[in-house]
Amino acid sequence: MGYLRTRRGQGLVEYSLIISLIVVVVILAVILLGNQLKNTYQNISCNVATHQNCP
Repeated sequence: MGYLRTRRGQGLVEYSLIISLIVVVVILAVILLGNQLKNTYQNISCNVATHQNCP
């Protein structure tokens, strides 16, 4: 019984580390690409709203 409990705890720690790594990668991607994505969506919005070329 102790062996199974130890294995379950080990798996939980491994999944926690994987999820933490994914969260860090997503946060870094948002930080690095945030302004570029914001500008792209603003240009799309402007073009759709006015049907003209926007800055």
